Amino acid sequence: MTLVTLLAVILVFCVLVFVLGILVPRLSGRVQREGDRALGVGGRQAGKAPGRLGRWFRKPFSSSRRAVDKSGSAGRRTRSKLPF
Repeated sequence: MTLVTLLAVILVFCVLVFVLGILVPRLSGRVQREGDRALGVGGRQAGKAPGRLGRWFRKPFSSSRRAVDKSGSAGRRTRSKLPF
């Protein structure tokens, strides 16, 4: 998978979690946890590289996890502010 494809998949997943957070907040938490699990596995595998390379390879996965978490919480926060 190329870097551009990976970024596009993560972006689409963040949008999906955000929309689910607005429409179905309980389901968005489950989807968010599954995304965290997948990105955690990738980060752990990338972290096995020796020395500083491990930290450098792990960084995109941890940044992506933070983005997924932020989009999920933003969707649920937006839902709580809606008038219905």
